[in-house]
Amino acid sequence: MSHSNFNLVEEKKEVSLKEENEIVAQKSSKKHVFLYIIIFISLFFTFFLIFTIFHFFNTNIITGVHIKEYDVSGLSPSDAKYQLDNYLQNKLPEEIKVKHGDFETTISLSQMDIEFDTKNAVNSAFTIGRNGNFFTNSFYTISTLFNNVYIEPDILLNQKLLSKNLENISAQLPDKVIQSSYYIENDELIITSGKEGSIVDVTATIESIKNALSTFSAQNTSVELVTKIAKPDKIDIEKIYQEIKKEPVDAYYTKEPFSIHPSENGIDFKISLEEAKSRIETEEKDEYIIPLSITVPKITTNMIGTEAFPDLLSTFSTKYDTSNKNRTTNLMLAARKINGTVLMPGETFSYNKIVGERTISAGYKEASIYVNGEVVDGLGGGICQITSTLYNAVVYANLEVTQRTNHQFIPSYVTASRDATVVYGSIDFQFKNNRNYPIKLVCSVSNGIAKFQIFGLKQDNDCEVQISSYQTKTTSTAIYSEAYKILKKDGKIIDKQLLSKDTYKRH
Repeated sequence: MSHSNFNLVEEKKEVSLKEENEIVAQKSSKKHVFLYIIIFISLFFTFFLIFTIFHFFNTNIITGVHIKEYDVSGLSPSDAKYQLDNYLQNKLPEEIKVKHGDFETTISLSQMDIEFDTKNAVNSAFTIGRNGNFFTNSFYTISTLFNNVYIEPDILLNQKLLSKNLENISAQLPDKVIQSSYYIENDELIITSGKEGSIVDVTATIESIKNALSTFSAQNTSVELVTKIAKPDKIDIEKIYQEIKKEPVDAYYTKEPFSIHPSENGIDFKISLEEAKSRIETEEKDEYIIPLSITVPKITTNMIGTEAFPDLLSTFSTKYDTSNKNRTTNLMLAARKINGTVLMPGETFSYNKIVGERTISAGYKEASIYVNGEVVDGLGGGICQITSTLYNAVVYANLEVTQRTNHQFIPSYVTASRDATVVYGSIDFQFKNNRNYPIKLVCSVSNGIAKFQIFGLKQDNDCEVQISSYQTKTTSTAIYSEAYKILKKDGKIIDKQLLSKDTYKRH
């Protein structure tokens, strides 16, 4: 064999050996990769099994769960709620400032029972990784290690209380809507036209408040009241006619059983209903006057005397400054209108309809009133003292108060939550005779004392009434208070009823 052929054979052997080595190396490499995969899978499932077993016995919230931005990972539900309540308490203000243009007032969170629903939020946090099957829960628990979960707690509030509060605020707006109204003055029906204005959109404003609390913006900025323009109700002369028209009724009473039937003046239009309707529809006026025909009964309730109302159900008095002649005049005018009023069972008393509009022609004088958070002189100033005095007498008689609004400031003649304000056309004071027997209101204003007495007939189920009122909180801008009616029988408390939760501006 020649030298060249020998070299060729050797080269072939080397190539063949090299190929064999490469094949062996490739096979070895594949075995190593496969081994690595087996080891990785084994380790993964071992980790997965350990993690799952740990999670199965874990009684705390899984890692990566937040309520708002607060991390509740690894906490028990009770610890999470405790820490979250403390955290959110520092994030929520004591009160919310709400505004409409230059008008601004406050709402107390505690009085409206406004708070975060931390209980359900924590329950939701705890169920994460627990509310599916075995594999779903396990994979979801692993995923929260890398992708945090954020839960947004709901806002809890007393819808009825907050809505009532916003309705009261709506009646205080400087550009509020004024409803048409009417009252009887001697032998004239006086109808006052309403005026277009703003009202608070209660539902939309509640959502704005919730959003401001949820984003924590209510701490630093005022919440804008959501308002809408509203037109006053159209004057319904036919409805008014049906409400006031009646025949004269003589008063009488019986002793067995003891019952009274009070007198009623006969009232009718002096002009035809069509003519009255024509006046309303064809003339645009601030005030319409319809002449009335008044027929006085032969026997009035006052002629029966006190024997018709034998029992004093309640009494309440307030003091006034006799040196303020204008204010004293206003008190006397309002009291004179109410004095002697008789309410049948089920009948509702309306302060504005009984007293009427406070006008110069009715004799009212300029005296101090509250307007847009300021004390200014206004026509009829002071008559809210009569309203407040009556309100307390009504509560002590355990009558049903159906409409009552507090002042912007605490008045001098009663304590917080013991007052009642009125504004003709927008804020009224009303109560219902919920007793089984007629009642009579007796009012006097003299020698610095405004006094109300309510007479009727005592019943077996009557209770002793006490009023408990107190300030619950004071801030730099507001005073908050509450009042309760406490009913006692034989010296024991049988019921305690919330009368009101009120907000006053500080002077």
